[in-house]
Amino acid sequence: QVQLVESGGGLVQPGGSLRLSCAASGSFLRIGDMGWHRQAPGKERELVAVMRYGGSPEYAESVQGRFTISRDNGKNTVYLQLNSLKPEDTAVYYCYARVVLPPTLRVDDYWGQGTQVTVSS
Repeated sequence: QVQLVESGGGLVQPGGSLRLSCAASGSFLRIGDMGWHRQAPGKERELVAVMRYGGSPEYAESVQGRFTISRDNGKNTVYLQLNSLKPEDTAVYYCYARVVLPPTLRVDDYWGQGTQVTVSS
């Protein structure tokens, strides 16, 4: 009923930048939080950034000052601007959205398929 499609990953040198995007589509009444997690090899998935529906962003300490999350509610899309990238940012980045589903207003979380970000010289 809900699909999240991510794009924008790739290979970049340390200090470089990328912009990720994620668009939600399907049958839902409303989207609440939207955000990004990442999972590096050998590590657990961790929250990177989240944009609350009210518009207040939150970031992991490791990306503070370097990443910026934004969203376009009219397009049901969330973005992540990644600046000053470091090798330790290498991971699969997953988009998520908390949605309100018809007809019962049930709330559920959906995830994208992930997009690879590799930071290497």
